[in-house]
Amino acid sequence: MKPVVKSIDDVVRELEMIITNSELRKSPRGYFAALYRRVTLEIKKGVDETDVEKQIFQDSSRMEQLDIVFADRYISAFYGFKQKEKISTSWRFPFVYAREYWPIALQHLLLGINTHINLDLGIAAAEIMHGRNLEDLHDDFNKVNEILSSLVGEVEKDLTEIWPGLKRILKWTKKVDDFLIDFSMKSARDGAWEFAQELSQTPKELWPAKIAERDKKVMGISKLITSPGFFISLIFKIIRIFEKGTVEQKISYMAKIKIRS
Repeated sequence: MKPVVKSIDDVVRELEMIITNSELRKSPRGYFAALYRRVTLEIKKGVDETDVEKQIFQDSSRMEQLDIVFADRYISAFYGFKQKEKISTSWRFPFVYAREYWPIALQHLLLGINTHINLDLGIAAAEIMHGRNLEDLHDDFNKVNEILSSLVGEVEKDLTEIWPGLKRILKWTKKVDDFLIDFSMKSARDGAWEFAQELSQTPKELWPAKIAERDKKVMGISKLITSPGFFISLIFKIIRIFEKGTVEQKISYMAKIKIRS
């Protein structure tokens, strides 16, 4: 049964449950959950800040609501997949893809980041601001994205500890480095906001059709991540061969990566 999420603490608890479940099953699905837990804790820290001079969100209560609705989309997709329910194609794809041997840890992470930002974030923003002026959320929306955007850079820097030689491989072939950089969080952020604007200007009964259309576009990016072309795929296979550690060890390491401000 899908859990009820009513607070950021509930979100953290459910992410920890997904992480534990993934560790027990030795499933790479836990990679994204582990990093997402770090992001959620950063948002919680901002929401809980009482010193006015240190507050990073304009409206902490509204931000908590956004975080809950946003995270609940991922949590619902995870449990929906386990219970064989119909979920968005762009979430089903990474959950199924986690069964494959060859994808590197970074590909699993990018698949989760892609769907969560490009699909879920716009929906969550439009949902909590329904009937209100969406533009009032823009600054806080960007603050969330500053935290989320840090993931790609930190993953590229920190996950080099998971496998030996990755730094040299990335220096040796700029094409692979460009592939990681070209998965632009700025583009994802801007696209998410544009999608939120599109939904906010659409009658709610027409949202399912808009979301289905967006889901297909997000799947296009997912396919780029998993099939980036012969050369990059070959390099990824080399990286995968030399990845060290079990799935459980990788999940544990990712859970400890800190988001740098």
